[in-house]
Amino acid sequence: QVQLVESGGGLVQAGGSLRLSCAASVRTFGIYAMGWFRQTPGKEREFVAAVSWSGASMAYADSVKGRFIISREYAANTVVLQMNSLKPEDTAVYYCAAANGGYRTTPRHYDYWGQGTQVTVSS
Repeated sequence: QVQLVESGGGLVQAGGSLRLSCAASVRTFGIYAMGWFRQTPGKEREFVAAVSWSGASMAYADSVKGRFIISREYAANTVVLQMNSLKPEDTAVYYCAAANGGYRTTPRHYDYWGQGTQVTVSS
């Protein structure tokens, strides 16, 4: 069982930055692909970014490409989402997820989920 705990959400003005962290309580952190998704009320959960188990491969949604960066900190069993140049449309609950296998961009491929952290970007 993998437990994921997100932190770092909050309120920020448009153009600002936030750094989300996801701590995984598992010794075998290195075998899981990790992803970030987001969701707003009434909408389906959407892909934001993902990183492979090795950290060598990343994928981003077109809407965040060039603004967000996903990375892994193996010593801390943590995956980080650095969000820059934030826009009001980035407002959502952000979820961290772990996949036992290759990284994917669809939620159904992920096996474990965090509880989510709210990000609000004001205009």
